[in-house]
Amino acid sequence: MAIDILMPQLGESIAEGTVVKWLVPQGGRIEKDQSLLEVETDKVALEIPSPSTGTLTEVLVQEGQTVPVGTLIARLDSDVSADTAAMNRLEGIAGRQMEAQPESEDHHSPAVRQLAKDHGIDLSHVTGTGAGGRVTKKDVQEFIVQSGVQVKATTPGGEQSMGEEVLPFTQMRRTIADRMVKSKQISAHVTTYFDVDFSGIAEFRESRSLTYLPFIIRAVTRAIRDVPMVNSSWSDQGIIVKKDIHIGIATALDEGLLVPVVRYADRKGLLQLAKEVADLAERARSKKLTPEEVQGGTFTITNHGGFGSLFSTPIIHQPQTAILGVGAIQKRAVVINDIIVNHPMGYLSLSFDHRAIDGATADQFMAKTKGYLEQSHWEQIL
Repeated sequence: MAIDILMPQLGESIAEGTVVKWLVPQGGRIEKDQSLLEVETDKVALEIPSPSTGTLTEVLVQEGQTVPVGTLIARLDSDVSADTAAMNRLEGIAGRQMEAQPESEDHHSPAVRQLAKDHGIDLSHVTGTGAGGRVTKKDVQEFIVQSGVQVKATTPGGEQSMGEEVLPFTQMRRTIADRMVKSKQISAHVTTYFDVDFSGIAEFRESRSLTYLPFIIRAVTRAIRDVPMVNSSWSDQGIIVKKDIHIGIATALDEGLLVPVVRYADRKGLLQLAKEVADLAERARSKKLTPEEVQGGTFTITNHGGFGSLFSTPIIHQPQTAILGVGAIQKRAVVINDIIVNHPMGYLSLSFDHRAIDGATADQFMAKTKGYLEQSHWEQIL
């Protein structure tokens, strides 16, 4: 029997999704729960499993297209009975079937025509890979990239220029850009820096194969308990102080940045934090996160020191009040009790919304965080 595949509802606030890649070609066989396609929203990118074993008979939404939730994107010829197929529907896939829009006389969609117009492209020169040779948005984007690479110009010195390359925006890149600009427009950003001695952690963590991050999360949650104003958000009615502590961990992907959330982080020990952070990061990179796992954070930590960066001025993840940046932890000569010693040191930066908290509050929080990180009795905490 035929099964309609609809653009799924990937979270309450998500109204549309982009088909990034079909993982099975039209006419291809697929098993139940095997990944069928990759979908990207403004919050998350993930792979959608097949609701049944069968053959992908029709692909109605091409790669690169963004459509509303509930849109019919493909049809699957299932091997199972109608009653069983109904039971195998994807969880959360709901909505009415959308009638396919009639094609225009030139067989090109409005989005394709507009993209071609914006870049001065003659669509007759573009090879279509869609059904019946139809030119898709992805075909035009690839044509732009290829043309940009191939174009060469002669400079005044007579040397050949390498030309330019146009990299089309992904939905995630557009979303990140929009949110970063809006955050700077909304919040009164101020950043403060503290230098932290990590020598009390270094030997302890190495003997247990832990990274510095779970220690930082633990210290931050304890500091939030002491200075709860940093765990808040601004509203027209007043400052909303969050009683629960949900820590967002900025995770770099090839195509952008996701912020999966460790919920109730203050209630978890070092080993549990380490395990959960590793799991969230791995599933973020393999596109296995759920929309709920990237929502609801109350405070964010971003580790920009992975490639050696020492200082950073992170942009606040709205609607939060603050974000902590962690620089590279490196051995440096420092003076302690009038003695020069070689200790692992790292800079922490706190970007905060000056509308909600003042510098004294931000520095009080950072001093608490620094103090918890520099303590020597981590064995007892573990």
